[in-house]
Amino acid sequence: MTVIFLSIFFLSLLGSFVLTRWVRDFAMARGWVAIPTQERHLHKSPLPRLGGVAIFLSFSLSAGTAFVLALHNPRFQSFSLKTLLTILVPASLVFLLGVYDDIRGAGPYFKFGIQGVAATMLFFGGLRIVNVPVLFGQHLLPWFVGLPLTVLWVLAITNAFNLIDGLDGLAAGSALFSTLVAFVVALLSGQLLVTVMTIALAGAILGFLKFNFNPATIFLGDSGSLFIGFVLSAMALQGAQKAPTIVAVAIPVVSFGLPILETALSIVRRLIAGRPVFTADREHIHHKLLQHGMTHRQVVILLYGVSAIFALLSLFLLWPTGSSLGLVLAVLGVGIWIGVQHLGYLEFGELARVAQRTLDQRQIFINNLAIRRAAEELKVARDYEQIRRILVAAFASNDFDALDLRVKLLPGELIASDPAQGRRNELSFHWSKPGRPKSLEGLPVWTLALDLASTTNRRRGSLTVHRLYSPRDLQLDINLLTAAFPTALADALDRTLAHTNQVIALPEQDSGMIAAQAG
Repeated sequence: MTVIFLSIFFLSLLGSFVLTRWVRDFAMARGWVAIPTQERHLHKSPLPRLGGVAIFLSFSLSAGTAFVLALHNPRFQSFSLKTLLTILVPASLVFLLGVYDDIRGAGPYFKFGIQGVAATMLFFGGLRIVNVPVLFGQHLLPWFVGLPLTVLWVLAITNAFNLIDGLDGLAAGSALFSTLVAFVVALLSGQLLVTVMTIALAGAILGFLKFNFNPATIFLGDSGSLFIGFVLSAMALQGAQKAPTIVAVAIPVVSFGLPILETALSIVRRLIAGRPVFTADREHIHHKLLQHGMTHRQVVILLYGVSAIFALLSLFLLWPTGSSLGLVLAVLGVGIWIGVQHLGYLEFGELARVAQRTLDQRQIFINNLAIRRAAEELKVARDYEQIRRILVAAFASNDFDALDLRVKLLPGELIASDPAQGRRNELSFHWSKPGRPKSLEGLPVWTLALDLASTTNRRRGSLTVHRLYSPRDLQLDINLLTAAFPTALADALDRTLAHTNQVIALPEQDSGMIAAQAG
């Protein structure tokens, strides 16, 4: 058997090597090339995108050869032509879809439609999801539940490999690691058909990689990435028919880790940003690594390493125990969390900020209530001194470090002849939080200046609040300061100053004493 497996592998490898060179030259002669016209394109010169043709032909040739061997070898009696055709016929449909997309271009909904038809063919051919142990135990699912789950699985894996096809050799190399895992699992489980198909696919991918690794002379194209993803998803379904539950469910998911992770990140971050899910961008994992200063080849090798780690962890599940499953999940969770953090996605940074904001919500409530309470107290303030106390009480506990109040005095409103008060038509008040410098001049600070206009549209000056720069978010709804509060303050000044013939400026008091007198 070993000799037969090696023969199939080398036949597929040699066929792929020869056919890739021929397809490359033929496509270049016909002008079937991908021209780098968009910002997200990373190649510099036009290159053909039909590498999947070589993979498909060499894989089909090897699978056909294996079937011929099965007719004359009693040890190949379990090699089922029906199952082979059940996978190969819809896979050929997906391959032709990819060829059409590489040459003419196809919309996402058309592509999903054809892939859905191919997935449905798998389902009615007997390759289906029959249960979901994590959710429903061993209970068999009815067909109207199993069918959409099967289609969803096939579409997800098929397009996951298509999504990571953004750098030379990345999608093909990642698929090679996943294929080798599927080969090992099938070999140990005694699944002859899947063993032969995976070893044939591994040879086809490896032969193609000679021309696809950086610097590439031919691209995998949708004809290759969609075909490989579809075949791997189908073989996972076939392997699930006989494998133990944990092997059938967990191993394919973990071994396809990189494309699944890329797909999940792309969908989530586009939903967070409010962009269409099918919008192309330069925010994929490989793009982020390039932005961190890595070279094209370094990124591919690093992601090969990530794919190898996913593959190795999936093989640990061949001997499932409670501890091994927990260890694999823990390592995956920690690794993915650290990796995503280092990639620096703005969308997930915003999620973290919102989460922190949620944890700080109690303090935000307190600070918001202080501003609301101050606005209500200003409505019944009796004099200018009380207005000062209300302002200090409102800002003493929040994130602002100082405030400046400048009051425009109208005719008839006089101030005492105190040179510290500045011009005779203006009254000023400065407060700094205890422990902060009296003057923030020269310090990194941001300010919010609010014009004070009363409900009668009378200008009463301005209120400026200051805050030293801090990595912590402002724990206050800024809309409270920019909406009703300035008007309430202007009305209070208008009302209290209009009833005095003379305003006597009080000496600056200790801010802690003023806060204690508030109310």
